Order: sequence, then C-alpha cells, then structure tokens
Amino acid sequence: MSAPIGAAAPILCVVGARPNYMKVAPIIRALAAHEPPLRTLLVHTGQHYDAAMKDRLFADLGLPEPDVNLAVGSGSHAVQTAEVMKRFEPVIDEHGARAVLVVGDVNSTLACALVAAKRHIPVIHVESGLRSDDRRMPEEINRVLTDQISDLLYTTERSAHDNLAREGIPAGRAVFVGNVMIDSLRASLPKAVPAADLLAAAGLDAERIRGGYGVVTLHRPSNVDHADTLGPIIGALRQISTRLPLVFALHPRTCGNLERFGMLDRLDAPGFLILPPQGYLEMLGLMSGATMVLTDSGGIQEETTALGVPCLTIRENTERPITVEQGTNTLVGIAPQALIDAADVILAGGGKRGRVPELWDGRTAERIAAHLAGWLGAHEGAAAQGA
Repeated sequence: MSAPIGAAAPILCVVGARPNYMKVAPIIRALAAHEPPLRTLLVHTGQHYDAAMKDRLFADLGLPEPDVNLAVGSGSHAVQTAEVMKRFEPVIDEHGARAVLVVGDVNSTLACALVAAKRHIPVIHVESGLRSDDRRMPEEINRVLTDQISDLLYTTERSAHDNLAREGIPAGRAVFVGNVMIDSLRASLPKAVPAADLLAAAGLDAERIRGGYGVVTLHRPSNVDHADTLGPIIGALRQISTRLPLVFALHPRTCGNLERFGMLDRLDAPGFLILPPQGYLEMLGLMSGATMVLTDSGGIQEETTALGVPCLTIRENTERPITVEQGTNTLVGIAPQALIDAADVILAGGGKRGRVPELWDGRTAERIAAHLAGWLGAHEGAAAQGA
C-alpha cells in the first residue's frame, strides 16, 4: 500500500531534544482541536534520549507517545545529522507527509527539513528568524539553513523578520505568531512543583531557601568544555552563593567536565544545593519562585521573561534579544566579576522585571493551527492547478 499524499497525509511533527517538546506539545493539541482537525504524526528522532526523562516530559506536557522513534542517539554533529536524515526518509515513504513541521534549532530540525525539502514536501519552521550572529554556535548554523529551505516560517518576535529579510527570505513566507513555549508554560504553571517540595524530596534542607534563592543551569559547550572558562564561572557562582543560596540543576556534561578537570569539589560549598537534571514541572517551580536565574540556556531566557523573574545570561550573545530589550534578561558575558556585579544589582534592588512581549499570551499554537490550515489548503490548491 502506497503512502497517502495531499490532505490525506499527516503533518509530520518532529521532536529531537528536550526544548522541542515544550514547543510541539501545544501545536499538536491545537492542530487536533482545529475544525476540521489536522492529522499529525509525532516523530521523535531520539537525538537526546533518556527514557525516564522522555516519559516524564511527555507526561508533564500531555504529549502522546511518539508514533515513530528513530532512536538516533548521540554522536558528532555530522554523524547525528546524517543518521537522522537516513532514518527519517523511510518514515515519509511509509506514512506520507502533507508537510514537515520542525521547531527550534537542534540537529534534528535541520536534518528533517533537508529531507523534506529535497522531497518537495512543504517545510514549516516554528521559531524562525532568531539570530545570535555567532556562527561558532552549531545552533546558529541550524537556524540559518533551516530558514533558507523552509516554505513557511513562524516567528516569536518582530525583530526576526528583519533577520530573515537581511538573508533574502521573502516577507510573505514569514508570519509573526508569538512564542509557543509560553503556551506550555502558562498551561503547566498551575502544576509546577514548589521548590521547597522538590528540595525536601531530594533530601536537601528546604529551610535554606526560605529567604530566597537563585537557580543555576549551565550546559553550553563554550562555557563548560574548557577548564579556563568553566573554573572562573564556578568561582563566581560560589561567591554569589555566599549571599544567596543557589540551586544548581547540574547537567551531565557540566558534571563530567568538572570531574575531568578536577574541579568537582568546588561544588562542595555551603551556598550550593546540587540537584540532578530536573523535569519540566520541577524547573518551572524552581524558576517561578526564584530571586534570580543564572543560565546559558536559550529557552530559560524566554521562560524567565514570561515569569517576571530576573535572569542573568552567561553568554556573550543571545538569539533572543527581546528578552533583554523588553523582558527580565541581562546579558552578562562570561567574565566572573561581571556576573558577580550583575547578581549584586539584583540583590540590592530586585533586578529587571520587564514586561511580557507581544503575543506571548499562551495562544500561539491556536494562531499557528488557524493559519496553517488555510496555508496548506491554498498551497495544495495551487499545486493541483499547476499539475
């Protein structure tokens, strides 16, 4: 039996890594709730795969089990991208594809977009046009190339359209819809796990955060893969922790490198409360009650802005400038004293509160579903006339 084509085929929705889940979950719900419903097939590439964490995240977000798991696993960027492409194409052969919907900037995003584009299947990219202007970041390469081969580009902020125009992408291909991650945040916040409950369950003294606390996440290779960068950052965090307890959700990459560099004992400080990587509802609970968040994550910059919690981003650049211009984010770089000084400003005066950006209202997925239904109908109608 041949795979279905046109409107009879599903929209293949791709997830590859943890941040993708929060973006795809509300989209799948909105496509199913559209009248008439838009049929989807959820493809998990397994780019970042931890069975326990995956099950927990899917349950937290109300995502159905993936229809297809490519089980790619880890590898170099080249190996991973190639392996996703090799395993994704047979999925199209078996199930058909009305369109391929990808989100964010991970290797799976680019890999599946490439396969679809070469098969002349419409590519829809959610979270288009974000730029750090730092080509040393693998994610930046993935963003730029995915946008170039996408037929429909949904954006989270208006500045993204300037980036796309500068790269020669026609304005008619880009649509400003808002930030779909905030849909997941708003829907999940009532279920978030309070920080005190989380610490108590982990066997840590929840009384230590009664007067306030910070949250730390650190995982970006440019920060954690080199001892001469990671060591000073940990030193700055230790100094901050003497004034504010820091709950440190320790990423495996960071932990492994600290051990490799002989620095793991630097986390043995009274102001640190060390936790393993946390689920989505646990992280929401931690962030929503925090005095500040110190991070190098992209998504957390957005989530803290939506929550109104001051964020210090330990990077030299950001692809999410709206979180700095309108939100609660401060880009501090990687110099230890700059990080300490920025934390002192928050402790002295409460830090930036900002405002929630335009269309970060929890209804982005609904806008995507409404627009996509009309766009697909028009696209397929035009294709039929040209056949």
